[in-house]
Amino acid sequence: MLNMIPTIIIRHRKENLKKCSLRGLEKNKKILFYSYPNEIVHLPDLSKYILLKMGAPELKIADNKKGLLLIDSTWNYLDKILKIIPDGIETRSLPKSYISAYPRKQTMCPDPKQGLASIEALYLAYMIMGKDTSNLLDNYYWKDKFLEINPLNR
Repeated sequence: MLNMIPTIIIRHRKENLKKCSLRGLEKNKKILFYSYPNEIVHLPDLSKYILLKMGAPELKIADNKKGLLLIDSTWNYLDKILKIIPDGIETRSLPKSYISAYPRKQTMCPDPKQGLASIEALYLAYMIMGKDTSNLLDNYYWKDKFLEINPLNR
């Protein structure tokens, strides 16, 4: 069975849960949520994790031996959270061919179409790593549009 290391999501405490694309995944036993900065002292060892980060080498199926670390915040808070990530953690990005269906209004995003919603990034990373994507998008309002505009090998 592929990779039993749980996915870790660090969510900024000010993230608006009404708009949060990951809403509904908190009960998923394969995903651990940590609140920044409140629960950061409780983070597990991240040496077996890959951080999803724009501008890094692309994620590949061979990365499935590691756990996935995802940051869920607005672009305004991203740099603060990145400062608590240990030096040396591997980073990967998603292929630039995927675009977001999330109607972004923030101006901080380097490229609004490339700046995927957290659930979109999680779904694509799981797909690339060969992990089970079942039910991940069930609560995502823009699920149909996201799947329609992105050629996915499901």
